[in-house]
Amino acid sequence: MAKTLEQERAAFEADAQRLEERRRKLEEREREQAISAVEKTGLLKLEIKRLTAIVERVKSLGIDEVEKRLRA
Repeated sequence: MAKTLEQERAAFEADAQRLEERRRKLEEREREQAISAVEKTGLLKLEIKRLTAIVERVKSLGIDEVEKRLRA
């Protein structure tokens, strides 16, 4: 336990910085995993024009609607 309020505040800030760094690393790993999943589907092998069209369509419909239509 910190002896003074200043030491405790500094320890708290250091903990917060470590937590933020862990959060950033987790987000980066999640992003890498998502990109890997997209690569495995073959979407990244499409010509850019087709891929852009698909992504734009997903944006316009929304993820929920696209999932619904793909399940049908």
